[in-house]
Amino acid sequence: MRIIRDYEFVSDEDRGATAAIGNFDGVHRGHLTVIELARTAAPEAPLGIITFEPHPREFFAPDAPPFRLMSAEARAHRLEKLGVEKLYELKFNAQMASLTPEAFARDVLHEGLGVGHVVVGADFCFGKGRAGNADDLKSFGETYGFGVTIAPLMAQGDDTVSSTAIRKALSDGDTRTAKEMLGHWHRIDGPVITGEQRGRELGYPTANMSIDGLHQPAFGVYAVLVDVLDGPHKGAYHGVASLGVRPMFGENKANLETFIFDFKGDLYGADLSVALIEHLRGEEKFDSLEALITKMDADSAQARAVLAAL
Repeated sequence: MRIIRDYEFVSDEDRGATAAIGNFDGVHRGHLTVIELARTAAPEAPLGIITFEPHPREFFAPDAPPFRLMSAEARAHRLEKLGVEKLYELKFNAQMASLTPEAFARDVLHEGLGVGHVVVGADFCFGKGRAGNADDLKSFGETYGFGVTIAPLMAQGDDTVSSTAIRKALSDGDTRTAKEMLGHWHRIDGPVITGEQRGRELGYPTANMSIDGLHQPAFGVYAVLVDVLDGPHKGAYHGVASLGVRPMFGENKANLETFIFDFKGDLYGADLSVALIEHLRGEEKFDSLEALITKMDADSAQARAVLAAL
């Protein structure tokens, strides 16, 4: 997959794609519908995705709490696995934000990227002040010579499948509802970082990962599936993880600490993908380390049972 980040400097080989447009945070089932429509709209054309970095919401509200379901790197990896050939990861800045809807259609889509066809969700808005909608884009497509397909919104029960609904499910600790909307387990991806090694002292050595910039699911203990993506221990494992601020040990920055069952080895620097399968309990503060270890033993047994039943 090729990643193109500047619409004003696009080679001929990267023009002419059929592209789905959106932020694709989480790459959920609604996004998959849009991507499949793009794949089938012009099968002879390269399959592309047009997205923005940073997310426009981060640009307009840089001090708001983190909300992203996945990093740009994790999104790119997921899209590549889906067969995307061209990822137009356009820089969202003041210049991009100032474009009128017609200027976006003309300067970015037509003259810049040279798209042959685009697919958007029915709730798509674009241009300065989000003034343009999907029907406007269809009209501009007729003017500038590219096709437009509008994908209907996907519903699950009474709710529309959306990144917002997935965030709420994760905040509630409802990993299975999140999975139904995502089409896959919610994962936290990233490198293993150096921790304070308290887990090792307690008999539970953990692989620690940052959740900076990501939406924070409900704090507490989870049964998890762990993919080690590189290095000598590459493979799939079962485990139990604690997500939160570790109240037993003072004021701490929230992170993810994963204990991998029946594992021995050094994972520092390795890239992990940790799937949150079931929220076992909330974060707690114990009266003693002995009480904490007893609870960790019970958490591990419960996690093993949950994962064995998958």
